[in-house]
Amino acid sequence: VGSGSPGKPRGKMSSYAYFVQTCREEHKKKHPEASVNFSEFSKKCSERWKTMSLKEKGKFEDLAKQDKVRYEREMMSYVPPRGSKKKKFKDPNAPKRPPSAFFIFCAEYRPKVKGETPGLTIGDVAKRLGEMWNGTASEDKQPFEKKAAKLKEKYEKVKTSVVLIHILQKLIPVAPLSLESFDDKCLGLGTRLISRHSSITGRRSIPR
Repeated sequence: VGSGSPGKPRGKMSSYAYFVQTCREEHKKKHPEASVNFSEFSKKCSERWKTMSLKEKGKFEDLAKQDKVRYEREMMSYVPPRGSKKKKFKDPNAPKRPPSAFFIFCAEYRPKVKGETPGLTIGDVAKRLGEMWNGTASEDKQPFEKKAAKLKEKYEKVKTSVVLIHILQKLIPVAPLSLESFDDKCLGLGTRLISRHSSITGRRSIPR
């Protein structure tokens, strides 16, 4: 249970957080009376984590996955106290936002910039890419802008499908739907059903 609000689910822990927790427990067993220098202890944990194999990290990854499932399940049923703002729950099935034309440009040219000048910091690489983009002619930017537009169109379609699936499953007792089975026909039918439901109830079902 979270400490910020009564009854609020405890936040999910990362695999690294589980690893640090294990290290602290091990240290406490070996040195029960010794005080811990947090800065030094954190540094040692970080160094140890970097040298661990994927297999060694596996058990902590599994713990993190289990805790994520627990957190999402508890957040679904969590009702915040009156007067407090409920943190918007992020749907794990929601699509990722598409990159802009500039980000697509960066993904293509970042390896080239880093290869030409290996000593550049992340900030310097970003600055160089920004300068390159600003110096690129409009017609040369078009391929990146077209690609970004296509990705945005695909994102909006998938996003709408996810919203419709949630609403349809509330309106109609159907078997669980998935994005894979939710084609263009389903999308059109779902939109018409929800529009009809909205006209009857006087409520707009799809959030804008």
